[in-house]
Amino acid sequence: MTPNDRPDKRRRADAGNAGDGARERPSDSRRPDDAGKSPQRRFHEEVGHKAERKQRARAEDERTVFFWLGMFGLVGWAVAVPTVAGIALGVWLDRTWPAEQASWTLTFLLIGVLLGCLNAWYWVKRESGDD
Repeated sequence: MTPNDRPDKRRRADAGNAGDGARERPSDSRRPDDAGKSPQRRFHEEVGHKAERKQRARAEDERTVFFWLGMFGLVGWAVAVPTVAGIALGVWLDRTWPAEQASWTLTFLLIGVLLGCLNAWYWVKRESGDD
């Protein structure tokens, strides 16, 4: 089969819409009203819409149980990940350079918990809207 024998996908798509009066949508845009706009203009408008939606969501006082479950999970992971990372670093340091008076594992466990609590506090403060 030569390239000339292969049916062109674009021609097949156009042939299917030829007589039915269907309106052709621009391929790079989701909304028909964006057809004549530059990519920068569409980007600015999309960012503006998302910012407005975020402001409306933050303005609403009503938070569902799913929001709080998500926050609970976020706080858990925000504390767990630095704690486990601190323990792993401490175990490695204890095996590589054993300390006589202190344990690297306990030291980095405490540092990980402290960093995790600070991280969780940051996220809770940010999501609660208290700036």
